[in-house]
Amino acid sequence: MATILVTGAAGFIGSHVVDELIALNHFVIAIDDLSGGVIENVNTAATFIKADIQDTEKINQLFEDYPIEYIYHLAAYAAEGLSHFIRRYNYNNNLIGSMNLINAAIKHQVKCFVFTSSIAVYGKGQLPFTEVTVPEPEDPYGIAKYAVELDLKAAYEQFGLSYIIFRPHNVYGERQNIGDKYRNVVGIFMNNILKGEALPIFGDGLQTRLFTYIKDVVPIIAQSALMPQTYNQVYNIGSDQVCSVKELAAIVSRNFNASTQLEFNEARNEVVHAQAAHDKAKQTFGHLIENTPLEIGIANMADWVKLHGTKPTNKFNAIEIERNLPESWK
Repeated sequence: MATILVTGAAGFIGSHVVDELIALNHFVIAIDDLSGGVIENVNTAATFIKADIQDTEKINQLFEDYPIEYIYHLAAYAAEGLSHFIRRYNYNNNLIGSMNLINAAIKHQVKCFVFTSSIAVYGKGQLPFTEVTVPEPEDPYGIAKYAVELDLKAAYEQFGLSYIIFRPHNVYGERQNIGDKYRNVVGIFMNNILKGEALPIFGDGLQTRLFTYIKDVVPIIAQSALMPQTYNQVYNIGSDQVCSVKELAAIVSRNFNASTQLEFNEARNEVVHAQAAHDKAKQTFGHLIENTPLEIGIANMADWVKLHGTKPTNKFNAIEIERNLPESWK
């Protein structure tokens, strides 16, 4: 049994990672500031502490109170497109908060720091993205994620802090916040269908992604830290099934027996095609690799959404730059 700290533990991916670690009989300290996650997501077998990773004093106290051996850092505000308009908020949450954790990990000689980055670090790189593709992030979210990656590498070289970096992409599934209109297109589509509203698409909807079911990535993330051969490595993880946003809208609509009603908005400044290769992960985590077909994963999430119902769509009240902000976000 290991003592493990999980950040973002009340959120989407974080809560599933907590479940997996609990199932593996670890002692889990689950922290979250509940700005996006909900306490109901947190496994009751975990020790939950409400904490913001930007609170240096509280983070340091956690390491004084518990003999933390591993960190799984999943706390972030992952609104990639919105990050252009909330630069300070993005960097405070996704970069500065991460530095607090890395400092504490170095001081307390944590065995391994597991970090969920994103394929947003690649930008418009040549497809498919591989781990040796030179990152050229195009938005503040991707820049923050890549900066944390670089800092972890520097911390390893200077202090011997081992790390594992995962670059998942477009993860969807049960417990995703469907009420956030700035991110999580699968959730947005499902919530709008429940409300009888059209499905918003930026541009022509022909942009492609590899939408990834939550239960395909969580076992890999959770079990990685106890596999020393994964240390100080970067892994793309996720689906191999290419799908356009328009195709996604049709699949989601079918699962709610609804006609596909689309609302086209002005194209955002975003990567049009984002596809990653997963050969490295398959070689290392072969026994854990699953590639749930999109139709099945969407059906599973749809069943969960139907059970829990629609969610209110709240406006983000900390917009820092109004210029060029999409009309639907105002």
